[in-house]
Amino acid sequence: MTGNDADFPVETDGDAPKSVAGTVSSVGRPIDLAAYDAVVYDLDGTLVELAVDWGAVAESVLDVYAEHAMISPTDDLWGLLEAAGEYGIRGPVEETIAAHERAGARDSILLPLGGRLIEGVAGVDDGRNAPPAGVCSLNCEEACRVAVETHGLGNALDPDAIVGRDTVDTHKPEPESVLAAVERLGAEPARALFVGDSRRDAVAAERAGVPFAWAADLIDR
Repeated sequence: MTGNDADFPVETDGDAPKSVAGTVSSVGRPIDLAAYDAVVYDLDGTLVELAVDWGAVAESVLDVYAEHAMISPTDDLWGLLEAAGEYGIRGPVEETIAAHERAGARDSILLPLGGRLIEGVAGVDDGRNAPPAGVCSLNCEEACRVAVETHGLGNALDPDAIVGRDTVDTHKPEPESVLAAVERLGAEPARALFVGDSRRDAVAAERAGVPFAWAADLIDR
């Protein structure tokens, strides 16, 4: 858990949803995606729902610490990942999490916003006016690509703008992954929109200087 999440309920995936995310600045409704030069979407909880038991993932990571005769500093999954580098076990911890994510991506469920994106009408009246789109996810890049392929999202997303937690040096809520996706879509941060479902997403967008919208607001319009 990062310091920015300290005042919010802790979940096993470290990503508090809108309902418990507090007051976070977002663009006003109605949301016109055609007004932006690019749109970046979070993946899990926004476009698809990964079939992952995050509590079980944390237990698997704790087993990695035990196998290396190390006392884990926390039982929070993302805290364990962040500490793994200091313990010299970043590789096995990352692969343990990624294995769960890849399997969960294959068995994932397409969410309504993902379906609208496939249809080419995600928030715009004419799909031909939709801006280029990418993904910025806390999941590993390979799992993102598995989910994209599983649900036929490839035609709606720029394959070069699929950014996971392991694509760049840092992950959400740090801004680098959001900025990487925006840059790969050829847009300026202030002219792009990041769509997500958690406080972590909102914080990452704010730090990146990218306007933010809740995924639910695109569905509930």
